[in-house]
Amino acid sequence: MTTIIIAQIRAIVAERLGVEEEHVFEAARFVEDLGADSLDMVELVMAFEEAFGCEIPDDAAEKITTVRDVIAFLTARQPVDAG
Repeated sequence: MTTIIIAQIRAIVAERLGVEEEHVFEAARFVEDLGADSLDMVELVMAFEEAFGCEIPDDAAEKITTVRDVIAFLTARQPVDAG
């Protein structure tokens, strides 16, 4: 499940920021490494919320600075597969 989430996150980030997916690695910082500005960050949060069907509160969104931060936030909120 985590692998699927990571792939989706990488695809969203690459598309929204206009970078190659290979540059979207877990330690990549949105602003410093991927060139995001504050508007990009708002749009990314909205895209993650839509793609994963969850809400990312403003206080949590402010703490998201790397791809790893998004992965951690979203995987912690995904339902556990009981099957």
